[in-house]
Amino acid sequence: MKKPYMIGIMLIISFAVAMVAYGAWLNKTGENKIAERIENRTIPLQGAKAEYRNMHPQLVLETLNLYSEDMADAVALIDGRIEQVAVKKNSSVRHGQVLFTLVNEEIPLKIQQAESSIAKAEAQLANAKNNFARYTRLRERDATSIEKYDEAEAMYLAAEASLKEAHTVKEQLLVQSARQDVTAPIDGEVLILYRQEGAYVTAGTPLALVGNFSRLFFSMPMEDKYAQRMKVGNIAELSFRNNQIIRKAYDTEYAAGNEGASQDFTVKINEIMPALNEPAKLRKVVFEIDNRVGLLEQQAYSGALLKSLTSEKYLSVPLAAMIDASRSAVFVVKSDNTLERREVESGVDDGSYVEITHGLKEGETVITSAAEGLEAGMKVTVNLIGDDGK
Repeated sequence: MKKPYMIGIMLIISFAVAMVAYGAWLNKTGENKIAERIENRTIPLQGAKAEYRNMHPQLVLETLNLYSEDMADAVALIDGRIEQVAVKKNSSVRHGQVLFTLVNEEIPLKIQQAESSIAKAEAQLANAKNNFARYTRLRERDATSIEKYDEAEAMYLAAEASLKEAHTVKEQLLVQSARQDVTAPIDGEVLILYRQEGAYVTAGTPLALVGNFSRLFFSMPMEDKYAQRMKVGNIAELSFRNNQIIRKAYDTEYAAGNEGASQDFTVKINEIMPALNEPAKLRKVVFEIDNRVGLLEQQAYSGALLKSLTSEKYLSVPLAAMIDASRSAVFVVKSDNTLERREVESGVDDGSYVEITHGLKEGETVITSAAEGLEAGMKVTVNLIGDDGK
C-alpha cells in the first residue's frame, strides 16, 4: 500500500512544480509582451505645421489710460460775484464763448474816477500848453528869462505825462471790466461746472472744465524689435471686452451712433519716441483714437483689445501649441515620430496663431493637443489640422 501512495504523492508534487514553472513562464512572457507593446505603443495626437501665415497682430491691454490734449479750466481773472451762468453741463462751446458773467461793483466806480482824472489832466495839459506857448513867444523876443521858459516847458511835459497815466489807468480798468466775462479757453464740451450763480470767487478760481474728447491718446512702452515693425500713420482697431465703456467719469452725453460696449474705434500711431532711426532698446509708441462718436473719456479702461489692420506674413504656429504661459516651449514631432520638447522665442499673435522668431523651421510639426502628460521621447501619430481648424 505504501508504494502506490508514495507514487501518488510524487505525481502530485511533480504536477504542482510543473504548474508553478508554467505560471512563471507565462508571467515572464506576458511581461515581455506588455513591455514590447508599451515600447511600440503610439499616442494619437493633433498637430500643425510651422508655416508663414498672414496675420493681423493683436495685443490685449489689461489697462488703458486715455488722455486728451485739449482740456482746460475756465478761470476767473478778477474777484467778483457770479451774476450769470451762460451754459449748462455737456454744452458744446467755442473758444472765446462767454460761460460766466461776474460782477465787481468796484470797477465801474474806479472807471468813473479814472474818467474824472482824465478830464482834470486834459484841463491841466491845455493850461500848461497855452502857458508854454506864451513863454515861447516871449523867449523869441528875449522878453523873459531862460529859467521861466524852462519851467513852463517842464510843466507842459508833466501835464502830458499825467494825461497818459490817467488814460493808462482807465484802459487797465476797462480790461478788468472785460474780464467780468469768463470765456471758454478752448473748443470743446463743458465737463464740469465748479460754481453756480451767486457764488463769490476770487481771481484764479476755476469755474468750469472744458474738454475736447474727439481725439484721445494713449501710449505704451515697446521693445525695439516690435517698434521697428511699426511706422507713424499705421491704422489699428480698438475694441473692449467688457461693458466698462458705458461708465463715464464726466457723465458726458452720448453722440449718435452709440453701439455700447461693442463699439470699435479707429486708432492711428501718432508718434514713436525715440525715432526709429535712433538707437534704443525701448521706445514709447503714442496712439491716437478717433472718438468722434463721443463714447470714450479721459480715464482708465480695462479689458481692451488692439488689433492691427495691416496684414503681415509671419512664421507661426497655433497658440494651442504653446505648452507654457510664457510661450517659450513647444513639443516638436521628430522624423522618427517621437516627441522633442523645444525651447522657442515667440512674438506677436492674432488670437489664433503666434509668431515664432527663433527655435522652429518652416514645415516642422508641433503638437496642438493638450500637453499634459506628454514627455520627450514618446512615440506619436499626428493628425495635422489646417488653418481652418480641421
